[in-house]
Amino acid sequence: MSTATDGELFAHPALFYRGEAQYTAGTVPFVRAGLAAGEAVAVAVPGTQLALIRAGLGSGGAGVRFLDMTEVGRNPGRIIPGVLRAFADAHADSGRVRIIGEPIWPGRTAVEYPACVQHEALINSAFRDREVTILCPYDADRLEPHVLADARATHPVVIDGDTQQPSATYDPRRVIARYNEPLPHPPGAASIVFDPGDLPKSRYFAVQEAERLGLAGVRLQDLTLAVAELTTNSVLHGGGSGTLRIWAEGERIVCEVHDRGRLTDPLAGRRPPSRDQPGGRGLLLVHYVADLVRVHATADGTTIRFYLAR
Repeated sequence: MSTATDGELFAHPALFYRGEAQYTAGTVPFVRAGLAAGEAVAVAVPGTQLALIRAGLGSGGAGVRFLDMTEVGRNPGRIIPGVLRAFADAHADSGRVRIIGEPIWPGRTAVEYPACVQHEALINSAFRDREVTILCPYDADRLEPHVLADARATHPVVIDGDTQQPSATYDPRRVIARYNEPLPHPPGAASIVFDPGDLPKSRYFAVQEAERLGLAGVRLQDLTLAVAELTTNSVLHGGGSGTLRIWAEGERIVCEVHDRGRLTDPLAGRRPPSRDQPGGRGLLLVHYVADLVRVHATADGTTIRFYLAR
């Protein structure tokens, strides 16, 4: 399996597999080839798939970094900074880096999916001109046809069985725009409008509502941090004011902040800031503490919504 053409630095193929045998055949040789070439190799896939790759490698997988994607990638917005960039940056001086990343698996919810597919599209911008190969497996038997169609749009090359071909529908920008969806909120959501003088009041309001809805302990601390970051961003960069809403959806608490700011960088919050960068960490911190983050950005304003399990 080739991973990059001559002169190409970044490679991002999708692997369509059907059953365990095809999964192993498509992933284990990929890992072995990287190790044989002296490349740093990481595998971030769901736990059941992780076991298949470990078994296929046997003792030959001693040098591989293994991660359960259902844990480290629960929030798709955390995968680029916390998994892919973290590993690639740690081995930036060691030549090409090789990663298997499976962020979309059967069981991802309809609420999570838009963030997942946007993540796959954004990988292409995040790693442009980097010596990195990221192979993304897709369960072609169990995922819906539109998911596989989106995979063809977010990956320049698709491996399907014994064939490897450029995708005729590759267009990650279109995917990012398509899933920049409006985020309707329930009529009964508690809300508060805030400006610079109301920041403490708005944060207290969010904490009180979250406690009333059953959030406690570390999760309540996570909400407090996320609300502080988002409301401060609204005041500093979003027109000086905003609206905060909070409600419950099943076992999750949902909180969002809407303001008049224009979020023009699709990678905002997914790009690790440099050490000497004074700001730019607010949305990144929200991605790290939340179970899911959804964003809707238009010319008239931005809505950032995060989810926390109770």
